[in-house]
Amino acid sequence: MATYSADQLRNFVLVGHGSSGKTSFSEALLFDAGAISRMGRIEDKNTVSDHDDEEHNRGLSVNLSVLPFEWQDCKFNMLDAPGYTDFAGEVKVGIRAVDSAILLVCAASGVEVGAELHWSYLDEAQLPRFVFINKMDRDNASFERAIEQLNTKFDGPFVPVQLPIGARTTFQGVVDVISGKAYMGAEGKEAPIPADMVEQVKAARTAMMEFVAETDDDLMLKYLEGEELTNDELRDGLVEGSKNGALTLVFAGSATLNIGIKPMLEAVKRYLPSPLEIKRTAINEATNEEVTVTPDPAGPLVVQVFKTLADPFVGKLSYYRVFSGTLASDSRVYNVNARDEERLGQLFSVRGKDQTPVQQVTAGDIGAVTKLALTVTGHTLCDRGMPLAMPPIIYPDPLYSAAVFPKTKADLDKLGSSLSRLVEEDPTLRVERDPETAETILSGMGESHIQIAAGRLARKFGVEIVTDVPTIPYRETITKVASAQGRHKKQTGGRGQFGDVYIRFEPMERGAGFEFTSEVFGGSVPKNFIPAVEKGLREIMTSGVLAGFPTVDFRAVIYDGSYHPVDSSEIAFKLAAHLAFKAGIPEAGPVLLEPIMEIVVTVPDEFTGAVLGDLNTRRARVQGMEQVRGNGVVTATVPLAEIQRYSTDLRSMTQGRGIYTVKLANYDIVPSQLVEKIAAASAEKRKAREG
Repeated sequence: MATYSADQLRNFVLVGHGSSGKTSFSEALLFDAGAISRMGRIEDKNTVSDHDDEEHNRGLSVNLSVLPFEWQDCKFNMLDAPGYTDFAGEVKVGIRAVDSAILLVCAASGVEVGAELHWSYLDEAQLPRFVFINKMDRDNASFERAIEQLNTKFDGPFVPVQLPIGARTTFQGVVDVISGKAYMGAEGKEAPIPADMVEQVKAARTAMMEFVAETDDDLMLKYLEGEELTNDELRDGLVEGSKNGALTLVFAGSATLNIGIKPMLEAVKRYLPSPLEIKRTAINEATNEEVTVTPDPAGPLVVQVFKTLADPFVGKLSYYRVFSGTLASDSRVYNVNARDEERLGQLFSVRGKDQTPVQQVTAGDIGAVTKLALTVTGHTLCDRGMPLAMPPIIYPDPLYSAAVFPKTKADLDKLGSSLSRLVEEDPTLRVERDPETAETILSGMGESHIQIAAGRLARKFGVEIVTDVPTIPYRETITKVASAQGRHKKQTGGRGQFGDVYIRFEPMERGAGFEFTSEVFGGSVPKNFIPAVEKGLREIMTSGVLAGFPTVDFRAVIYDGSYHPVDSSEIAFKLAAHLAFKAGIPEAGPVLLEPIMEIVVTVPDEFTGAVLGDLNTRRARVQGMEQVRGNGVVTATVPLAEIQRYSTDLRSMTQGRGIYTVKLANYDIVPSQLVEKIAAASAEKRKAREG
């Protein structure tokens, strides 16, 4: 591809609920721009965007795809983001790399929860956007209903620039509201407006004039004086309104039929901003000052990596956006996050899985490079003398966790490093070692996300894993004061062992942890043995008396004891502390604690009743319920044990139209009727792990 100046670039991401047609839309745009010779189909597994084996197997997008193409005198960097909430992180990174977005809405399904989630991400980034109402040829398609839902769900105004001609089986083209011309079929042949649509187009144009007039005082004055705005004035007003976010332009069509797609090329060029029109800031790490970054090819280098792929053939492939300066092949740059120099090899322009070598990538453009040693997703590359760092990419919190175990001994040796590389490729995945359960926990956005991650581990890194439901990190505590003696005495010939302590166990407030104090006076237990008593308690409290879970939120007070001048030792007093714990805690009203999560579920109104009923079966306590833009939002607290697989259940319950967030609220007492069952399961799990 040729080198383009910043004003000739358009960087935009396709977002929307799963199955709204983003991949087919990208395929149609590539075809109409002449970038590909024939349109692929998802069913045939031959689209440019979906080229991963997982995408072919599942029939849906899993990865963010970069799809640059040239049209007229411009270069469009189109990014196709997955629609399913399991892959929301890909949407986040896509938004960071672009200057605008096109939200696709299915004309039959309307505005679904995934679209609302993506819209909120666009609001966070303050990105200008279009709406394309797709699948006008589908059963139950309704342009008017989709517009009505847009106005209900989001802040408008929404201004239709195109109107569909017909719907469902009669859908055959679109009318341009400004020019008053109809464009029929995939070829977009110009035709007169159908007679039955003349009044509809006239009303849409009048409404457009009102919205455009509100964007400019001179146009408002002209409009109020009864004069019609010219086509050029309408277009100029729409350009200004679209780029500054005052208006959201709406288009219509069918990606699979390639109807209404060609006009989108002109619309993207005219109405979406170039990199020059989006304000960016970075932090100068040397001065800690905020700096405005402009897309000047001669400016200081500012490049951010927004996605990393582990390619089995070329190694690590890093996608980046050049916000300022010019990035050259075979050069050295400074990684401001790693605080070290990074050597670059050959740069590429990437379209789907195809890579084309390029000598340089200039400000405002997007490219890729392989085999970076230090750089991971989110890092900024710059000049050492001007250490500018772009803001970090904020990812959504994981909703689904699995305990992972290596399938074989060989897998165990490579598991840690492979999981690290996996997280490097997909930062929405998180890996941690749970100290309370001694399990390695892999967390992501949903079951599919974890399954795909496991597949990548096997395919790319040769590591096979087995996943299981994570052990709930239960805890134990006490509810009343109790005292006990711990006396360890052992005589084996020669020097023996002797330690004797009296310890009082006192409950503390939730979350207080563990506290140890001494009330020993008069030397009944020498001071040098007191730390050994505390150490012994800290050892034994990791395995509680009810079900073997850590005991927390209590105070242990040693108040008396005895010793032997010859046989007493630190180890003896440690073991005496163990005995005191085992004798005293059962008398202190031990209870089992479980993690309680705060969950916020957002679903279309018609599913609210089902969600409430389901939560009630999960020992949830509903804190509140409200209606927000046609959705029911339910807030509740619920035990973690009841929602470990909630993402799968909610998807099934709401036909994939529900989303939720969850965070730890507190620990609370497990109902007594469940303790025995949990204790038995814990014992069985420990036995399996040891045996």
